This record gives sequence, structure tokens and C-alpha cells, in this order.
Amino acid sequence: MEDILLLNTIERYLEGKMLPDEMAFFEELRRNTPEIDQMVVEHKLFLHQMDNYSGIRNLKNSLHEAHLALSVSGAISDNENDASVKVKVVQFWHRYKKVTAIAASIAGITALFISGLVSYFSPAINPDQLQNLSKQIDQVRKNQQVQGAKLKEVDSKIPKNSILTSGGTAFMIDPKGYLVTNAHVLKGSGAVVVNQNGQEFNARIITIDIAKDLAILKIQDEDFIPSASLPYSIKRTTLDLGEDLFTLGYPRDEIVYNMGYLSAESGYDGDTSSCQISLSANPGNSGGPVFNKNGEIVAIISSKQAQSEGVVFAIKAKNIFTMIDELKETDTSVQKIKIAANLNMKGYSRVDQIKKAEDCVYLVKAYNKK
Repeated sequence: MEDILLLNTIERYLEGKMLPDEMAFFEELRRNTPEIDQMVVEHKLFLHQMDNYSGIRNLKNSLHEAHLALSVSGAISDNENDASVKVKVVQFWHRYKKVTAIAASIAGITALFISGLVSYFSPAINPDQLQNLSKQIDQVRKNQQVQGAKLKEVDSKIPKNSILTSGGTAFMIDPKGYLVTNAHVLKGSGAVVVNQNGQEFNARIITIDIAKDLAILKIQDEDFIPSASLPYSIKRTTLDLGEDLFTLGYPRDEIVYNMGYLSAESGYDGDTSSCQISLSANPGNSGGPVFNKNGEIVAIISSKQAQSEGVVFAIKAKNIFTMIDELKETDTSVQKIKIAANLNMKGYSRVDQIKKAEDCVYLVKAYNKK
């Protein structure tokens, strides 16, 4: 019964039938309860899909009635052998394949909605259930050493006798070699970054802001060739609920694409500096850029709910500007950082957007010297 009441409340909210006080209370509940917020977004999409389906059905009925009227008046003929009017009856599949596709979409959205109900009635999470998405490389090495496995020697720019401590993703904010990642990715004294072609570059850690969970790296390597510009910009403005998003990152040693949507405007426990995104993410995605449909960076992947698949928290991109402005007041070496604010890849296909952006997204390997 409670789930039916909740659905009724969500529909009244979406239809604007709540009183002002009730509306304010429910919006506060959305901000503080990511599961309910996600249900609202999914139900809104479900209702929108139903409206589309109804519109198409009405159009089909109107066309059918017009066809009958023309047939009765003799304006057209349904006889396939009539040489004067070559009107061919559309085969069953071609007639109804759009309806079938819509039905499949509705089934998928319904599945998402049921998943939201399950998440809502699951036990509430606590901070200990938040999982950072950096790679814990040192633990892997320890396990291998305990088992007597010998690590393969690889020609690398990581100093000899160093211990890999963690890893994740970073992305370029200035073509001169400045990168942003999560603070929790850099669990070490140094780092190298690797591009999509497997080429390593030495990187210097410029700053780590634990409070914002952001860090800046600078590639300092004679093999690095700066580009003239970046294909994207960093967006300061807020996102819209249900907005389509995609991300690039390194949950493994090759770049991986994933897509989702904004499910809440705030992050864990109502944190307004971050937001909630519905997509799949794994260790290694930490520090990865989140793009909107125009190819603008709007957030940085940070953490996820350990007990809830597909619920990811991301730091809003406007925090990058704040961090750099604060850093410029104390560090003259970063005065030359210039973040492009008007570049985007609007109008490009998703495949072309990825091709343009992937050269600016790097795998991060943090290490400690022995």
C-alpha cells in the first residue's frame, strides 16, 4: 500500500496538484533522499513515454479513418491488382514495428521504475557504504607477493623500486598539460599519466584539495606535445534533472565509455557541491569527466553507493573554477591556467564527440618511492 501512496504522491507532484507547503516539503524530501528523487525522474520519463505512445496511437487511428473515408468515396483502391492506383498495403511488421519499439521502451522504463522501488525500500545507506572509485593497486601487489607471483617488469617512467598505490582517471583542463582528477586518486608522492595509446608521461602534483576531493596535475615530460586547444569546455552552470550524460574513464587499462542521466541535483546527504548520476561505474572511474549532450564537461566522477548498482555521485564542474581561483591567490605558477568556457561539440554525433575527447582523458598511476 505504501508504494501505491508514494506513486500517487509523485504523480500529484509532477502534475502540480500539491499545495505550496506540501510541494515545499516534498522537494526537500527529494533533495535529502536520492532514492525518491530517482523515482521521480524515472516516473516522469515513464509518463512522457506513455504520452508519446498515446499520440502515435491517435495518429494511427486518424490515418485509418481517413483511409476508410477515401476508400468509400472511391478516391483510392485497396485492390492490389488495380493498375490505375498502385496503393500497396503495408505489411504487418512494417505497420507495427514502431509500436513494438515503444512497447519495449515502456517495458524497460517500467523495469527501471521497479528497481527504484526496490532501492527505496532497501535500508538507508551511511557514509561507510560510500565507495571511492579509485583503483587500490597496492593491495593487488601485496596479494601477488604473498602468493609468490613475480610482477612482470615493464619499461615504465615510474621510478624503480617505487610502489604503486592507487589509480584512476584524469582529464585535461588546459592544453598546456594541466589535468584534474580526484584527490583520493593520488594516494602517493608522485604520479604518471597514460594516454589512450599507452604512452606514459611524468606528471607533477600541483595541488590536492581534500575538502573538494579535487587535485591538479601538470604533465612535465619532454615527450609531451601540447595541443593548440581542447575540443570541449568546462561548464559552470547547473544541470537539469533527466539530462542525458556520458563519461569516459579507465576502469581498466583502456578507455571506457558509459552513458546515463542526472537523477538528483545534489549528492550524498544533500551535498550541493555534487550531484547524483544514474550510470554504471567501477574502480578506476574516479576523476573521470562527465559530459552533457553538447560535449561540455559538467561534473567529475567521485564515488558510488556500495550497496546500490548504478547510483554514482559526481562533483559539479564549477568547483574546478573555485579551486583554481583560490590557488592563484597563493601560487603564481598556476596563473597561466586558462579554462575554455565557450567550446563544445554540439551537433557532432556521440561517436565523433568521443573521438575528439578521448585524447584528453588519461589513466593515472600514483606511486610512493621506497
